[in-house]
Amino acid sequence: MTFPLLSALFAMIAGLLHVYIFVLESVRWRHPSAWRKFGITSQEHADIIRPMAFNQGFYNLFLAAGVIVGLALSGTLVGYGMIVLALAIMVLAAVVLVVTNRTLWVAALVQGLPPLLALVTMLMAEP
Repeated sequence: MTFPLLSALFAMIAGLLHVYIFVLESVRWRHPSAWRKFGITSQEHADIIRPMAFNQGFYNLFLAAGVIVGLALSGTLVGYGMIVLALAIMVLAAVVLVVTNRTLWVAALVQGLPPLLALVTMLMAEP
C-alpha cells in the first residue's frame, strides 16, 4: 500500500503543527507569549487553565505521534490505519473547536486544514 507524497507532506505538516501546539500548551505555558496565543489575557487565568492545557498538549503530542509513526510505517496497513485515524481525529477536533466557539475559526482552520488536505489527497490517489 503506497502512500501519496502530497498526502505525506500534508500529514507531516499536521503532525509538526500538533507538536508545536504541545510545546505551547505543555512546555512553554508559563510564558505569557505562549498562553496569549490561546486568547488568555491574565496570569491568573493562565494559572487556572494550566493543568488542562498541560493535559491537552499531550493529546496533541499523541496525535502527532500517530501521524509520525504511521508515516514511518507507510507501506503497511498498520501505518496507513494509524495515519488515517490520527488525521481524522485532528479534523474532528477542529470541527468541535469551531462549533464550540465560532470566534476560533482561524485556529480551527489552522489545526484542521492540513490533516483534511492529507485525507482528501489520500482519497483522490489511485488505489
